[in-house]
Amino acid sequence: MALVDVTKSCLDSISQISEHIEGSVLYLDAGSTESFQYIGAFPLLLNHGVRAICSLENMSSLDAVVDWNANSDPDRKVVVVTTRLLSDAHRYILRCLSTHPAVHCCTIFTSISEIAHSAYPDSPLGPDAFHEYESLLVQDYEELVKKGVKKPLQPGVSNFKDNIDLGDEGRSQLAPSEEDISHPQASSTARDSYGENLIADTEEVGQNLVVSVRHFPMIICPFSPRVFVLPPEGSVAEAYLSAKHEDALSPGLPSLSTGLLSDGDDIPPGATLTANFLYHFAAKLDLKMEIFSLGDLSKTVGKMFTDMSSLYDVGRRKRSAGLLLIDRTLDLLTPCCHGDSLVDRVFSSLPRRENTASYTQIKTSKSQLKQGPSNLERASLDVQIPLAKILSEEDCKIENFRLLESIEAFLCGWDSGNSASQVLDLSNLKNKIHDEKLPQLENELLRGSLVSTESFRGTPYLETLLDRKTKDGTILVKKWLQEALRRENISVNVKSRPGFATKSELQAMTKALAKSQSSLLKNKGIIQLAAAVVAALDESLSSRWEAFSNAEKILSVSAEDTSQSLAVQIGDFINKSALLGLHGQKNGKFGVSQGVLSFQDTLYLMISGYILAGENFPTAGNDGPFSWQEEQLLKDSIVEAILENPSIAKLKFLHGLMEELETNLSRIKSEESKGTSSDQIDIDDLDDDQWGKWGDEDVDDTNNSKEKVYDDMQLKLELRDRVDNLFKFLHKLSSLKSRNIPLKDGALDSDNNFSGDPYASRGLLYKLLTRVLSKNDVPGLEYHSSTVGQLFKSGFRRFGLGQAKPSLADQNVILVFVIGGINGVEVREAQEALSESGRPDIEMILGGTTLLTPDDMLDLLLGKSSYF
Repeated sequence: MALVDVTKSCLDSISQISEHIEGSVLYLDAGSTESFQYIGAFPLLLNHGVRAICSLENMSSLDAVVDWNANSDPDRKVVVVTTRLLSDAHRYILRCLSTHPAVHCCTIFTSISEIAHSAYPDSPLGPDAFHEYESLLVQDYEELVKKGVKKPLQPGVSNFKDNIDLGDEGRSQLAPSEEDISHPQASSTARDSYGENLIADTEEVGQNLVVSVRHFPMIICPFSPRVFVLPPEGSVAEAYLSAKHEDALSPGLPSLSTGLLSDGDDIPPGATLTANFLYHFAAKLDLKMEIFSLGDLSKTVGKMFTDMSSLYDVGRRKRSAGLLLIDRTLDLLTPCCHGDSLVDRVFSSLPRRENTASYTQIKTSKSQLKQGPSNLERASLDVQIPLAKILSEEDCKIENFRLLESIEAFLCGWDSGNSASQVLDLSNLKNKIHDEKLPQLENELLRGSLVSTESFRGTPYLETLLDRKTKDGTILVKKWLQEALRRENISVNVKSRPGFATKSELQAMTKALAKSQSSLLKNKGIIQLAAAVVAALDESLSSRWEAFSNAEKILSVSAEDTSQSLAVQIGDFINKSALLGLHGQKNGKFGVSQGVLSFQDTLYLMISGYILAGENFPTAGNDGPFSWQEEQLLKDSIVEAILENPSIAKLKFLHGLMEELETNLSRIKSEESKGTSSDQIDIDDLDDDQWGKWGDEDVDDTNNSKEKVYDDMQLKLELRDRVDNLFKFLHKLSSLKSRNIPLKDGALDSDNNFSGDPYASRGLLYKLLTRVLSKNDVPGLEYHSSTVGQLFKSGFRRFGLGQAKPSLADQNVILVFVIGGINGVEVREAQEALSESGRPDIEMILGGTTLLTPDDMLDLLLGKSSYF
């Protein structure tokens, strides 16, 4: 039987809709663009006859003339692929149609199913969502055509917009770059390029528009054929997983498990969309799922998945598989820690593409109007590799692009009658390139991105690195570079030691391989990956990562001793970072020294410390894992550090107080400077005429000092209240083990360390898979019986034919999905658990809501995406 390959399944799904996309102008939103980038879909789309691929959010009037040199008909066929609810994408789809004057057929593929649209609380569409939207879109388009709009779309012109109650946060709030997009009637150049015979009556075009909405579930971001996450800018990943209440930490994380399932009205939209996605994802893979869940939200999703199944689905000839759903909140420590994973380092170190601004504005406006939980803004997976920066050092001149020669040849062939302006433009371009060390144009051309499927020599680079630690991964990248250099007959004069790979080595080999244009094109995959690794190994970034890793190891060792030892270590980190910030302030340098953590970093370390304390000292006398005296010392250290240097901490819990803290610090410093200058008394201060006023001045000074003391005290009390709230939040994190059955019973305690390293504890996913694959019981793991299983249980049990509870290890295909997100360390540990089980016959697929880096966890727990 063929192996399960999620990347191939995504590509096959595109081939299945080839008849709909052939000859069309294809619009992709941000989420589907990321997905298609990771699966390598763009060459396939062009092979299936797509005439142009455009951005749905960043539309341009030039999209309408993309086929200016084609002999075929104009863009009468438009296809939109979106990962969002139709109500969210409507404004963009409508504007897309108004950009194309000759559009006759519009097909919309959405990754959100019809059932999910009707079940989503903010969606106005009902059970027949697709047909409803088709008619509403046609109505809005016809209304636009009849009005003959010649300027950007304005609020108040959409029937559908009125139904979804968007107010004036709609089309007028689009990004400024989009506001210059006019109606096709205003673009005479675009119409002339089509020819006079292509100008049709606008009312007739509007009446003849055919709209079709279809479900296209296979829009994911696979890092390998068996590891994937959801597109960060899609509705499923952005939908909140928990509403704000006592047990909730963040809209991007499930609530803390209490053993109670949510009522129908309390189910978060993220659970509904996740259950629908997994159901259709399994159907596309032709798998019949046996569902197991661990955690409250996972149980809710598992129950919804089971309810969507039917007798027909269960009875079909499908391959049996197991689905294991896990709540992210059962293990917050693993994604918080800076583990040994090269992929995690790359995603943590390199910049990402900024999310679509217009969607963010719309979501913020909606949440303010409804006073409800807002959708989450996930970090993009589009890693921006600084390829130009690495290749454009002083000792490496880029000679391969010949940018000026290419532009000059293009200009000469474009319009021979306007040669004067061409020469002037080319001269200005030359001056700009000579004036700047790193031309912006070349920088854009050389900017790379990580992709999972590579056609370069057929090597799946990213897939291979997922299972590697940092050292092993860098050595492997070095071997790939050496092999590519041998193929190109390029010699590099660099000292190399077997079994080691340094940044300077990788950078020298990367530059040599990219020296010529032909070599760059043939080996672009490994060059981009090597450049990403070089950037991640930069000293400033690498030293901070190592500092975090060492501090986490120290906390782990201290947690195995006593609570006092752990509290002392946390306090030591706080005091050292505060002194660093104060020293930087005196020197006028607020940057963090290499290898030294900032005060904000130490507050983040407190999260790991409190989680470790809760696992090792769950029976402390107060609400938290530490004694009152130990915790009070930590609070005092934080309060004093913030008062002495407010700029060292810029977290959410201090919002609204930073200005007062900085003003207070400035006043104290000015008083100290005045006190120093008043040590020398001037003779005029002893004037006899002023002696009689001493008593009155004493009273005034006393009153002023009391007022100042009161102001200072009020500020300190407010700061202490906020710090107290921070520790209450930390108490909640430390109670994870005592609140959850699988953690409280000790079945998943850390009893296995790898490589003999006492600091390196395995994550929950590794421990869980180890027990499951060895067929040991896991407390709290719930099995969701299928429809047929329920019939056996209810109907045939009386005859002694009851169906035994199946085991996840009995399945040859296991899909593990972490609701809330996964990281690279967990991917590696999951593969290790499978290898150690001695079950080579099992195929494991690992998925998650998103890819989590330590910075993402900081944002979810203490940043703008936190409920704290």
